[in-house]
Amino acid sequence: MRGWICLAGVSALLVTGCGAEAAEPVAVPRGTPVAVDVPAASSGGACRLLDFAVVEEHTGERFDVAAASTRDDTRTCVLRAKRALLPELALTVTDTSIDVADFTADVQPAGARKVSRLGQVAYRRTGAATKGQGPVAEVGWLAAEDRLAVLRWTLPKGTERAAAEEVAGKLVALAGTVDTRAL
Repeated sequence: MRGWICLAGVSALLVTGCGAEAAEPVAVPRGTPVAVDVPAASSGGACRLLDFAVVEEHTGERFDVAAASTRDDTRTCVLRAKRALLPELALTVTDTSIDVADFTADVQPAGARKVSRLGQVAYRRTGAATKGQGPVAEVGWLAAEDRLAVLRWTLPKGTERAAAEEVAGKLVALAGTVDTRAL
């Protein structure tokens, strides 16, 4: 008898909808977005040879975006800041069989200045602004392990060429930190 009474009570509650009130949604506070610094090396390729903090230490520019590409025996890395397309730093490393004489004759641009104590042979140069971008600074060297490396810095449009000369000196120091054997 007791079971029938309980069953009748539950049935009455179900039929009348008692206790089936729509619950109001509970507001959950949004969390604060977390910014995570991802190292340049996480992009792979030649980016494994660069570190955002080291680049900033040598150039004074803070980059936070890295992209890498590999094609045949060439690995490339491009660094940029989220806030602007330029300046941009590109590192290209290519396996090669050339020697110092070939580098000097075929790779080193005319008018480039020689750089001492960087690889087997090295140069630095600046280039004029082109449509849509400012002047460039470049350092190229033949590394001891038969790799050709080039660091190229592209400045924003409207920048004076003298700024590229200043950056070229900083790139020489930065190039000294790039260990192409790590690829």
